[in-house]
Amino acid sequence: MLRTVSIGKYLSIQGIFVQNLADGLGQVRVGTQLFTGRLIGG
Repeated sequence: MLRTVSIGKYLSIQGIFVQNLADGLGQVRVGTQLFTGRLIGG
């Protein structure tokens, strides 16, 4: 499932959802890279 995370004020990254973290953040995968940020929407 595609999800979007916000990293900083101006950067949003859309990728395949990996997991929710204990601190309320989420991880998405883009290719081989993992990005952690605040989930947007949904």
